Amino acid sequence: MSRLRSAATLAAALALPAAGAHAQTAATDTTTAVCGPLQPAELCVDFDASRSVDPAAGPLEYRWDMGDGTTLTGLTITHCYKARARYQVVLDVVVPATGEVRHAERTFDVNLLLKPVLNFSAGPTLKARVGQPVTFDALDSVLPDCQSVVVIWDFRDGYTQQGRRVEHSFRKAGRFPVRMSLRGYGPGACAASNCVSQEVVVEP
Repeated sequence: MSRLRSAATLAAALALPAAGAHAQTAATDTTTAVCGPLQPAELCVDFDASRSVDPAAGPLEYRWDMGDGTTLTGLTITHCYKARARYQVVLDVVVPATGEVRHAERTFDVNLLLKPVLNFSAGPTLKARVGQPVTFDALDSVLPDCQSVVVIWDFRDGYTQQGRRVEHSFRKAGRFPVRMSLRGYGPGACAASNCVSQEVVVEP
């Protein structure tokens, strides 16, 4: 969850934690690549209006329009969006002593599309038997700055495959830290390849 420290500095503090913070660049030789844990989309944002105060006006009330049809009240709030999108958050401040409503005291651009997402599922479960097909899905994984992205799977059993949704059957029992890599292409801001892993347990 991202932490936004104050309404006065919210626009500058809006940057979410880097989704690739734990995902290291994939090496050319995937057998030696080190991958981090899943990096799902950040959809929850904190707001703090404690700096939007007016001592002369007395106590204030804070009304938030979250940009997705949700309205909240409070000095500090947390809101979790249901979809990765761009939202405009509007803060109205009410002065109960006079009934004055300060419309759009602050407005904030909340862009949840800017950060990379590296997330995948393996199913129906992370446990399978030898020869049983396992479906791997890249879900909403994305490198936003890239014009195109290729999804590469390394099943850690000597086999690799490309595609956002693939199926693979393991031929022997064991524990396989399956790796999903996103390899992006152009323009200059496009991130280097990133990878994440989940362990699949294959039983005889």
